[in-house]
Amino acid sequence: MRFTLRQLEYFVAAGEAGSITEAARRTHGSQPTVSSAVARLEKALGVELFVRHHAHGVTLTPAGTRFLGEARALLRQAAELERYGVELAEGVSGPIDLGCLVTLAPVVAPRLCREFVRSHPDARVELLEGGQEELLRALHDGRISEEIRFEPMATLPPLAVLPSAHPLAKGKDVSLADLAAEPLILLDLPLSREYFLSLFLAHGLEPAVSRRSANSEVIRSMVANGFGYTLVNIRPGIARALDGRGFAVLPLREPARPLHAGLAMIGSAHQPRTVEAFREHCAARLPKLVG
Repeated sequence: MRFTLRQLEYFVAAGEAGSITEAARRTHGSQPTVSSAVARLEKALGVELFVRHHAHGVTLTPAGTRFLGEARALLRQAAELERYGVELAEGVSGPIDLGCLVTLAPVVAPRLCREFVRSHPDARVELLEGGQEELLRALHDGRISEEIRFEPMATLPPLAVLPSAHPLAKGKDVSLADLAAEPLILLDLPLSREYFLSLFLAHGLEPAVSRRSANSEVIRSMVANGFGYTLVNIRPGIARALDGRGFAVLPLREPARPLHAGLAMIGSAHQPRTVEAFREHCAARLPKLVG
């Protein structure tokens, strides 16, 4: 490589400050050192990065302006790589902030977290459950300029939940056409409601929405008490509502668009070792927990 990270650091500081003197102060170097490093960088690249003004600092050339953005990105990546190396040496420890859909959290999140912490006792998982929009806002949280990367790990086909005594609950599956004539208790969360309604629309059907709720436990209890049926993507571990009444869970007969469970993360060249260990844990365990 024809230049060093230190030369890039001095160049970025000078470009941001518009002054070699101020760049030296910010980087705890001397003015001659910074000036010499920038000059060597320009010579190595074969391009003029600054216009020097006697006693009035420096101004980026058009080429320097373009190079500044790339230099910043490379320095960020180098810092991330250094942190990653330190974390590899130190092992898996420290906190992880985990957001989980409110419909998925009760079924998988506690077990995922318990098993991970048992394997890595120096790690700690902080759980936030919410709707999809709420979780996306939390994921951005001041880093809106960075890309969100989603890694799918399990496929979740839609399922029908019916009262145990309902005639449609006696079969091995159930048709959307038959369900459309029954009262639907709709999960009333942003994006979730649109998804479940779209399953009918894809087959030219319109469901008879009779009730709505944002609480999945309330919905299951209403189903178990005969108020209608609902749709889910996660099979409950126990086919009973909190009041003890039972319900039946059946697959849909028609092809229907599934959801995908996985991890969404802020895109980065290198994730902290603890985050990477949790990602590996989820990739191995999540398909089994929701299967």
